[in-house]
Amino acid sequence: MKKDLNTIHEWSPKRLRTLRNNLNNRLASFKNAGGGSKIKPLQESHVLYGLEESQCKEILKNVQALLEQRDR
Repeated sequence: MKKDLNTIHEWSPKRLRTLRNNLNNRLASFKNAGGGSKIKPLQESHVLYGLEESQCKEILKNVQALLEQRDR
């Protein structure tokens, strides 16, 4: 996992929502491609670069939990 993603608990709610949207879009791409070989590659500078579908799902769970905590 990228170093930047290890500190998401420090991110602002706005940045977390952006990450959540990026993750949802990436997961939709995985689903629509039907396999990893057809998925559009991301630029190296993208926060989700190099992540597999299972890693994206895990991060999404963490982001959703953090957003729920902050909404309380």
